[in-house]
Amino acid sequence: MSQLRVVRLVERAYTSLSVRDAEAIEATPESNARKPMLRQEVSNAVSLFNRRDFLAVGASSLTTAMLAACGSHGPDEAEKLLRFAERQNEVVERWLLRHTTMDHARGRNAGKAFPMYFISKTVPVWDASARGPWTLEVSGLVDRPMRFSLEELGKLPARRQRVDHFCVEGWNAVAEWWGVRVSELARVVGAQADAKYVDFRSFDSDFHESWDLESATHPQTIIAYAKDGKFLPPAYGAPARLHSPIKLGYKSTKYLTSVVFMAKRNGGYWSDQGYEWYGGT
Repeated sequence: MSQLRVVRLVERAYTSLSVRDAEAIEATPESNARKPMLRQEVSNAVSLFNRRDFLAVGASSLTTAMLAACGSHGPDEAEKLLRFAERQNEVVERWLLRHTTMDHARGRNAGKAFPMYFISKTVPVWDASARGPWTLEVSGLVDRPMRFSLEELGKLPARRQRVDHFCVEGWNAVAEWWGVRVSELARVVGAQADAKYVDFRSFDSDFHESWDLESATHPQTIIAYAKDGKFLPPAYGAPARLHSPIKLGYKSTKYLTSVVFMAKRNGGYWSDQGYEWYGGT
């Protein structure tokens, strides 16, 4: 199969997922009525691939296509192909996301073996003597901007969940988390109808990542303040961090300082460096 054929098959498979169809994914009464039709269109598009085509469009073929795009037409062509693939991948991931789909981890808790990560040169620690008491600011497109101390977060309805943590590198680890759902914060502050995205900001060298609102308000997306029965230590994102099994680990901002509801997405530390912005699992 030629490299051009590979690209054309990918384009044909996603023809039905136009911008109009992507908008239908948003959870509204009108879009929910159209979802069965959208699913059929996706099914029809996927059926364009027969078994021979599917086997031909393997990792080696796609790699060859990417190398050819870069070598024959320059890196800009490869960049266009990558961007096209990411856009279509996000459409499908959004379509697959269900608020009723829940992660139920199997296997043992990772415990102290749970990986630690931060972008600062040393473990970030909130210095109350220099910055004052830590609070989580919730602002943006909300009716009631608020700040929550750790104690006040703990007084909100709590969510306890034992879930997977999926890394972009291919591994996963299990832990039990305590926290408050982002959807509960959205309710308390009165997130406005124009809010379609949420930015989660950190004191870890100004790290941030933005999410789509539907993923941010999934029942298993929480602002976590405890792990495995203990309040978070600095190595795992204290005083509070974002966590959800529906996104890859790099999307879960640690060392939180603010949650901002927005009308438009604004990227993030890793997504600005080429990682997929949506980052779904």
